[in-house]
Amino acid sequence: MNAYLQNKDFSKVSVKFLKKITSIIGTVFLFILFFVCFEVYVPVNPGSHEVVVFTVQKGWGDNEIAVNLKKLGIIRSSYFFKFYSVLSLKHSVLQAGGYSLSPKMSAHEIANKMAQGDVIRDKVKILEGWNIKDIGKYLEAKGICKQDYFLSLTKKDYSEDFNFLADKPNNVGLEGYLFPDTYEISKGATCEDILSNMLANFDKKLTPALRAEIKSQKKSIFDIITMASIIEKEVRTLDDKKIVSGIFWKRLKIDMPLQSCATVNYVTGKNNPGALLKDLEIDSPYNTYKYCGLPKGSISNPGMNSILASIYPKKSNYWYYLSSLSGKTIFSETLEQQNAASAKYLKP
Repeated sequence: MNAYLQNKDFSKVSVKFLKKITSIIGTVFLFILFFVCFEVYVPVNPGSHEVVVFTVQKGWGDNEIAVNLKKLGIIRSSYFFKFYSVLSLKHSVLQAGGYSLSPKMSAHEIANKMAQGDVIRDKVKILEGWNIKDIGKYLEAKGICKQDYFLSLTKKDYSEDFNFLADKPNNVGLEGYLFPDTYEISKGATCEDILSNMLANFDKKLTPALRAEIKSQKKSIFDIITMASIIEKEVRTLDDKKIVSGIFWKRLKIDMPLQSCATVNYVTGKNNPGALLKDLEIDSPYNTYKYCGLPKGSISNPGMNSILASIYPKKSNYWYYLSSLSGKTIFSETLEQQNAASAKYLKP
């Protein structure tokens, strides 16, 4: 009888022990499963707007790909990228070529992209000085999306994703913030993708040092970019841009009209080097002949030189300037000198 009770107690202990061991093993398994899923399916930075062009060289296997992705900070772990590639049987079909990747993509998404050979198929080249209509027209010609649809996207609020838009008035769109550059795009890229890339590029180009300088001048990013957009359309070289920037900022200080033909042409849609006399009377917040101060918003999407010129204007004794028929910028200190220069350099 005692032996029976002892065996029974032993059995109860054994069952409890097995349950405990099973529970521990189950917990460990779930933890491992969760950890693996986290490494494979959760991106390094889900909120990132950074886009990196990553080239898989011919002959590379999953090890070389994983190591280089880890070096760029695109994936969290090279081991788990290789683990997923092998487990999903994709390690033998990862294709060579250039890929548009981002830290907001998971190891799972990147491996699938490479297995499908979703390499960069095309380039989008946004020129300095283009306005949003020019960009929309170009994207439509490339067969990416309709111009009207692109323009509708530029009216949306992206300030939660890009803090440099925080001081932009709500009644103006993204004109000025779509950074001109060459963008490499993958098959199936949308207007939303390209727009996001342009804003992310602007965010990258406007470094913390430049933002600190703007703040130290007690100016807003919006004002700097609006000024840069005018400078972009007025003159060509960096040195001329800096001098014109100095002239414009001086005029603003004394409440003198900027008198930029480029702002008037933005209203009329004309592409003339100068504005027609009748157009100078147009009643528009972009007419800087009729109204003092900066226009309502940017008139183009400026390149880096124009942005730098806006931030770092060059001091001079000049108050006036004009562009000769040959494209040379002629500066004048007085209105009399300006009139004489007009007579001399603007004759056909």
